[in-house]
Amino acid sequence: MGIFSKLFGSSSDIKKQLEAQYLPMIQMMMGMSASEAKNKFLDMIKKAKEDAIKEGTINLPHNFGDILLEKESTDEKIKSMLAKRRKEGVKDDDIRWWWNMHELERKMMLIVDQWSGLAYFMKLKEDGLNEEEVAKNFRKTHPIFGDPDDTTRTTGEDRPLLQELKDRINIYIEKLAQTDPETFKKELDKSTSFNAFIRKKIKEGNI
Repeated sequence: MGIFSKLFGSSSDIKKQLEAQYLPMIQMMMGMSASEAKNKFLDMIKKAKEDAIKEGTINLPHNFGDILLEKESTDEKIKSMLAKRRKEGVKDDDIRWWWNMHELERKMMLIVDQWSGLAYFMKLKEDGLNEEEVAKNFRKTHPIFGDPDDTTRTTGEDRPLLQELKDRINIYIEKLAQTDPETFKKELDKSTSFNAFIRKKIKEGNI
């Protein structure tokens, strides 16, 4: 029995999917050999499962988004949870996209975000920026996801964005960067952060 089977039982399909998705990225971004990238991937997915177990989400059904939307009108707890998300711009399709994923997909996405963010931080520090300058640069050039109620580092429009918005944001930014990069740069420069720029676009109905 391989290491993945020991960790995840029969979830071989999702393992193959995630491996195909992330191995080339890990190998390219970190300059690793195929075997080194495979070991890194196994470390990351092991952490993904550990995080899911710790949070009690490991056994969520794969159609959890559909379940949430179906029960929204009759379950007050779910209604409250989704109302908070709708207030932040989340739509039904976003709920389906995020919550219908396998839990390991969600956790891997979060881990890769943390990993790529750390790599960017390290690069800026190597370029001579201090920690405050690095943080300011990162907030200006990257969307930061998390709990919008978390104001320990940012407040107002700069607060974290919900993960459910990630796909819509990526699609919008990719399109804008290709079709009108000058306007994108100018508007982003005027914003206090990438998150503030995104919130403005959500309110305008562009995202």
